[in-house]
Amino acid sequence: MIAYIKGILVNIHEDAVIVDVQGVGYEITCANPFAFQASLQNEVTISTYHYVREDTQVLYGFRNQDEKLLFTKLISVSGIGPKGALAILGSVDTKGFIEAIEREDDKYLTSFPGIGKKTARQIILDLKGKLTDITSIPAQTAADTQPEKESDGLQEALEALKSLGYTEREIKSIIPELQKEDSLHTDKIVRKALALLMKKQ
Repeated sequence: MIAYIKGILVNIHEDAVIVDVQGVGYEITCANPFAFQASLQNEVTISTYHYVREDTQVLYGFRNQDEKLLFTKLISVSGIGPKGALAILGSVDTKGFIEAIEREDDKYLTSFPGIGKKTARQIILDLKGKLTDITSIPAQTAADTQPEKESDGLQEALEALKSLGYTEREIKSIIPELQKEDSLHTDKIVRKALALLMKKQ
């Protein structure tokens, strides 16, 4: 198993990064490759999961160990493959997602592409109580918390940007900055996003 890759980040694609390790280029598939934009042409260490099946081998990369742990737990759930797990990681606040599992909020979980009610219930059944070590939220307390408004606002903002005609690649490139936005209001997040996208043109 390849636990991490350490080398020079030489290229960023829409769904992967290329890391040069002593002349060998490793293609690492990521939920949001543009999260590594600041490290382009510099040395990086990316936590990885080496996914091996009879007909395929893929190296998945993560910004930190929490993301990697959540990914490994998600792909252990029946009905969720690596692509589905990456889609979740690319648009979710890890803390908010775990809170949703702990409070059995299947409505929130079904808001992600490819997750129906049956899969959402399976996620809760398989993972409830097993992810709270990623955050500081005790399992019992998390069950009593209210839905994570910030992640809902961000998700709505991303959908609004898509409706305005922005591509997945453009949107993904600004997600790290939007996640720093402390506003709970979708319209404020959208305004921040539009300002960031204008700067990139």
